[in-house]
Amino acid sequence: MDKKTRYYINYTIIFFFGLLCKTTLFAQQDPMATIKTVVIDAGHGGKDPGCHGKSALEKQVCLSMALKLGEAIKTKYPSINVIYTRDKDVFVELDDRAKIANKSKADLFICIHANSAAEAAFGTETYVLGLHRTEAQKQIAERENSAIYLEDDKGAKYKDFDLSPDAIIARQLQLSVFLDQSINFASKLQAEFKKIGRSDRGVRQAGFLVLYKTTMPSVLIETGFLTNHEEEKFLNDTTSQRKMANSMFSAFEKYKNEIEGVASKSNSKSDQNSESNTIKNTTVEKNNAIIFKVQIETSDTKVQTTDSKFMGLDVSEYQQNKLYKYTVGNYENDFNAANNYKNLMREKGFQHAFVVAFMNGERINLEKAIKLAEK
Repeated sequence: MDKKTRYYINYTIIFFFGLLCKTTLFAQQDPMATIKTVVIDAGHGGKDPGCHGKSALEKQVCLSMALKLGEAIKTKYPSINVIYTRDKDVFVELDDRAKIANKSKADLFICIHANSAAEAAFGTETYVLGLHRTEAQKQIAERENSAIYLEDDKGAKYKDFDLSPDAIIARQLQLSVFLDQSINFASKLQAEFKKIGRSDRGVRQAGFLVLYKTTMPSVLIETGFLTNHEEEKFLNDTTSQRKMANSMFSAFEKYKNEIEGVASKSNSKSDQNSESNTIKNTTVEKNNAIIFKVQIETSDTKVQTTDSKFMGLDVSEYQQNKLYKYTVGNYENDFNAANNYKNLMREKGFQHAFVVAFMNGERINLEKAIKLAEK
């Protein structure tokens, strides 16, 4: 058997394994789930200081930002259960961080870190689970994953753990229901950081153990480089930590509102630009009409719109960020009708359905769409 044939056989096995696991995940979720529980993970801690600058330690600056973010969420949304993997300077194993999120059935996992590299490196980047595209991204994942060697068993329980490209692809397929939402939230984070003057290094992918093991939308934020003198000074400052936490909160609030189909008060021009994406849509809409749809599925491989998983619904497909996305419904200038249909889709089993908006074949910011539709 030649190498190419073996590759396609392995990929086919991985694909169908992913579909099977995805079905199990769907069955476990509350069909009317919104944002009820958020787990905030401050990187490192205790005997694991993380990276450092001349004076600042990663474990300290991350904990400060994590607590400030949690405080902001609890203050504005007291009904949301905010859980910290650590709220003081203690060591928590990587496996336990993921277990805390999974056991609490979190709707969102936010992991906060700081970076290290050459002294000239600077900026903020947010990661989702995936295959690294550069050696630098690989090294960041390896550095954060190296915390396992400080665990009591020196990482023995991970010795058979597979982070090969095939394994990561399989995990992405298994969790593809969450991938779009992870990327969505990560993009919002980067947009908010940019507003306070942080250099935008973009949304990236890498094989972080803590993201691999969580079963909900999950991101890992590298807030800046402690090896850069100016960035260390910024991240070690209480006021700056509050700014970063507030930016994270703004991104969280926009993500929450979008997922739940609620328009927030903020609708700046920069928000609109950062949210709009040119897409390829299989349906043709009227010029300048605002069309609301309900997104029910995301996949990194093409799915037939007649697939039984869509339960006979009239499904449309569009492509964005190298992903295939599937929507139902077609509501011209009627967000309320689309939002009601979203709730119906969740009752049918599409637990993470959410409203999206299009104008002239382009997906646009939901808040912008609602305002345009009202006119």
